[in-house]
Amino acid sequence: MENKNTAILLAEDEENMGTLLCDYLKAKGYQADLYLDGEKAFRGFCTKKYDLCILDVMMPKKDGYSLAIEIRTITPDVPIIFLTAKNIKEDIIQGFSLGADDYMTKPFSIDELVLRIEAVLRRNRALPSEIGRTIFKLGKNTTFYYSRHTLVINDKEIKITTKEAEVLRLLCVNKNNVVDRNSALIAVWNDDSYFNARSMDVYIAKLRQHIHQDPDVKMINVRGKGFKLVY
Repeated sequence: MENKNTAILLAEDEENMGTLLCDYLKAKGYQADLYLDGEKAFRGFCTKKYDLCILDVMMPKKDGYSLAIEIRTITPDVPIIFLTAKNIKEDIIQGFSLGADDYMTKPFSIDELVLRIEAVLRRNRALPSEIGRTIFKLGKNTTFYYSRHTLVINDKEIKITTKEAEVLRLLCVNKNNVVDRNSALIAVWNDDSYFNARSMDVYIAKLRQHIHQDPDVKMINVRGKGFKLVY
């Protein structure tokens, strides 16, 4: 991946860790700027265009969640990865509910962080026209109207439930890429409980029955990972 034109905002109040991460990102070819508190990070975001933000959750003056909300009011689609010392489900749910693209718990491998950065950027750059869309053309003969909770397949209109529509939109926005199972549960249900996981399996099965009426569209289970919509 060509990184030299990719600017990353890093908000991390632990100076030693922040400096280490920032230097490593620069060594990988990224443009990276380190801010040691949330207020400085927000001022930095307002003065420069960033392609991705890495935000520590616990910071002085402005925490990572508050910072993410303010950043998204300026640039709604900028990718955000949260870093946290906590491994509490409620915190992870809150992060994803704010639109986080990924979430890493300390301590973590810097190499893994770089791989996740690359994955988020690749997904974001591959699908710029999908973000914010409510109508999706799937294959030659299928159209999904998210706001109407309707599929039109071979000129036949099929009504689907609200949750089915949310699951399908998530798959459409990430077309041809694997959607992680737990991330999907948090994004749609705000909870990755066993009951919700079983519910999602039912919705996926019903959607697959509809979708597979069009041979150009496939909904694939990726074992041990999640789901992928291919068209």
